[in-house]
Amino acid sequence: MVELTGCSLSLDEAKRVIYGKEPVELSPLSMERVRKSREAVERIVKEKRVVYGINTGFGKFSDVLIDADDVEELQLNLIHSHACGVGDPFPENVSRAMLLLRCNALLKGYSGVRPVIVERLAEFLNKGIHPVIPQQGSLGASGDLAPLSHLALALMGEGEVHYQGDVHQTLTVLSKENIFPIQLQAKEGLALINGTQAMTAMGVIGYLEAEELAFQSEMIASLTLEGLRGIMDAFDEDIHLVRGYPQQVATAQRIRDYLQDSKLTTKQGELRVQDAYSLRCIPQVHGASWQALDYVKEKLEIEMNAATDNPLIFDDGEKIISGGNFHGQPIAFAMDFMKIAIAELANISERRIERLVNPQLNDLPPFLSPQPGLQSGAMIMQYCAASLVSENKTLAHPASVDSIPSSANQEDHVSMGTIGSRHAYQILQNTRRVLAVELICNLQAAEHRGTDLMASKTKQFYEEARKVIPSITKDRIFSKDIEKANQWLQQTTLSTLIKPTKTKEETTNG
Repeated sequence: MVELTGCSLSLDEAKRVIYGKEPVELSPLSMERVRKSREAVERIVKEKRVVYGINTGFGKFSDVLIDADDVEELQLNLIHSHACGVGDPFPENVSRAMLLLRCNALLKGYSGVRPVIVERLAEFLNKGIHPVIPQQGSLGASGDLAPLSHLALALMGEGEVHYQGDVHQTLTVLSKENIFPIQLQAKEGLALINGTQAMTAMGVIGYLEAEELAFQSEMIASLTLEGLRGIMDAFDEDIHLVRGYPQQVATAQRIRDYLQDSKLTTKQGELRVQDAYSLRCIPQVHGASWQALDYVKEKLEIEMNAATDNPLIFDDGEKIISGGNFHGQPIAFAMDFMKIAIAELANISERRIERLVNPQLNDLPPFLSPQPGLQSGAMIMQYCAASLVSENKTLAHPASVDSIPSSANQEDHVSMGTIGSRHAYQILQNTRRVLAVELICNLQAAEHRGTDLMASKTKQFYEEARKVIPSITKDRIFSKDIEKANQWLQQTTLSTLIKPTKTKEETTNG
């Protein structure tokens, strides 16, 4: 059980709720803050004070006063008019993450919603009712208005939801679960949609997968080092300590750990003096990607516990401020940074693939073919990897440098953070497939060298991978192998096979 407080949700807890379906409970202290915040909104309505979002229009209509009798219709109209997302729906786990993050944000007690709104979000989570939410249509400022409106529709009994492995009309599922649709009251529609939970949820899913893939990339690179008889001197701890980046030091240490008893790796001068950059600079390149991922993690954990709607209610309603916490710029930057970091793992992987298949760069069979000439072997797999890497380069263009004014120029600078988060996830999928190709190739290279000469840890990984990817004894439809390897990597946690060794710094710091 994960207790939500609005202030302490971690990525590890989010992972348990999103993937492990661990139930959530609401902190009583936080729920008391929610009740007090709601009381403030109800006083404002009763006293007929003019406050943006409670009894005014929205955006450019912020100066239009709404009659007290119309405040509920105002919220209904807001959700209906803003639910204009388009395109394929977000993956179901992203929808689940959005419910979690929105629930946690409202628990902070600055939004003025009734407790039932927060309770219903938690109930949807615990019963596995996940709104169908189109991916496209958010500018990433004024909040993720379109995606979150589709989430709000589900609370109202409208739209569609994922439920028990299929898509259903929301009202049908609510009836089955004896849940009544909510009729939104003053401020509640705006509080539900004015936030960054779509881009942040997509970012959380992307980060969790990226973190695992980054660990896997080091193991895959280690197998390539064996297949190419790489020089281990370049991974000596002294080299990395004198530069000073902890992530670079950690990457080098993990690779030394994976390869410590290998009889395939070499020493400086044994076969050649030095390796190409794609082998020699693995700690520097992968380590830099880890630096970026650490930055992303920090920003996501702040945003997961942030009050991001507008206006915000302070001092029991004595201070209500209309600001801009809904602006997604911090997450937009983080997502663009993650795009570049993951794309680089693919870039360097593709260069290692080239070194595995190009007979001018190694002493392996040309293109790892079982019968060079008659059979093409891995030749076109390298083409596929190169294509994905090139596609990543276009997707890695930063979304955050773009902005289009909206709402009659009232909202004249936006973040495009949701686009950045979606593109980061696309890059991640492409990168995993590039690494899948490298894995197929280095398994074949290791087999050619002699698996009995492999390090004990890389051999263990080799044996697990071979259960999914058979040896290349004849040309076949390699698309199927790439997809099998991709799915295996997506579903496999490296620590369940090989537990990464902590660095001295990590051990000292606990």
